[in-house]
Amino acid sequence: MGKYAIVTGATDGIGRAYALALAKEGMSLILISRTEAKLVAMAAEIDNVKDAHGKKPGQGKSPTRDKTRIIVCDYSNFDDTARKHVASQISDLDIGILVNNVGMSYRYPMYYHELTTSEVSSIIELNINSTVIMTHLVLPGMVQRKRGTILNISSGSALHSMPLLAEYGAAKMFIARFSQSLDVEYKSVGVRVQCQVPFYVATKLAKLRKSMSVPTAREYVSMGMRSLGYGGNAVQPYWLHAIQGYIMAHCIPSFILDVGVKRMHDGIRQRGMKKDATAKSEEVDNNSGGKKME
Repeated sequence: MGKYAIVTGATDGIGRAYALALAKEGMSLILISRTEAKLVAMAAEIDNVKDAHGKKPGQGKSPTRDKTRIIVCDYSNFDDTARKHVASQISDLDIGILVNNVGMSYRYPMYYHELTTSEVSSIIELNINSTVIMTHLVLPGMVQRKRGTILNISSGSALHSMPLLAEYGAAKMFIARFSQSLDVEYKSVGVRVQCQVPFYVATKLAKLRKSMSVPTAREYVSMGMRSLGYGGNAVQPYWLHAIQGYIMAHCIPSFILDVGVKRMHDGIRQRGMKKDATAKSEEVDNNSGGKKME
């Protein structure tokens, strides 16, 4: 597909797992995230990975991979200056794969009016603007070379109404439809756009333990790699996620699903509010020298 793969949100979770998997396939990596120290550590880890030919970057007369490149970028503030900086770093490179993985959800499920203005803006910036701008940056080169693939990571939240996660679910639904439409536009010139819609994955951000229905990021990506390079409708590469998605879409009436999802999110919201109240109480205790303020 090309020499370089770009992965956004590359230092943790699904992004990290895709970066490592692509390195093993012989791709040269460009990692983008907001924390430089994590990027440096991740680049060193990738450069220690042997590809399918048993080589690391720089080994042998014809190494298949270049040393990993990093770009520090905070997508929550992806303004014109940041966009120009990213564009300048990738403009002359043979970008074969773009993995748009960066994103964010609510701190915990909330009614929409409870979100701060900053949270409302950040959800749009990180989930939508980062994806559409990065896609716009790499597409011209892919079209010119008549090859390439763009993988956009959405969420199972895009598949049904998400009470108490309304903006997040809508943002991820945008990603799914955006990907499907672009794939129809560009598949005739050799460029494919795919959207993957995982349910829960055991990552640091999700704070979930691995189980049969909650794979590790590595397990998820090992299946996701099999569909990389194909487009069409949104894909659920992890087998149990696909079964869950089918049941939600075809076996449970939507009004029952609405009630169940809202009840589940209400419970998580109550626990989140309790944690916030506890943290605030502890902060007051610390500020008052260990004595509660009247």
